[in-house]
Amino acid sequence: MEKSNIVPFEQPEPGPRYQGTPMKSDLVDEASKTVKDPQILINVVSQRVRQLNEGSSPLVNVLPSMGSADVALLEIIEGKIKVTSDPL
Repeated sequence: MEKSNIVPFEQPEPGPRYQGTPMKSDLVDEASKTVKDPQILINVVSQRVRQLNEGSSPLVNVLPSMGSADVALLEIIEGKIKVTSDPL
């Protein structure tokens, strides 16, 4: 093969997988005492994060270092968000 036919392959550097702020594990542990089922906890936090990102006001005092998921977890811990089986 001629060198002019060889195209070098350069693999791009992998970027970070998650762009947001990770949840604080102590808040996850504390919230899981209130919402026992991990799948339900994930769903509730996800829904609340979506609401917060769309402009809903937090129901708890927020520190600048807290991400939306931490705010949602703290709302669950402080009893501001209740999980029920009744549809809205």
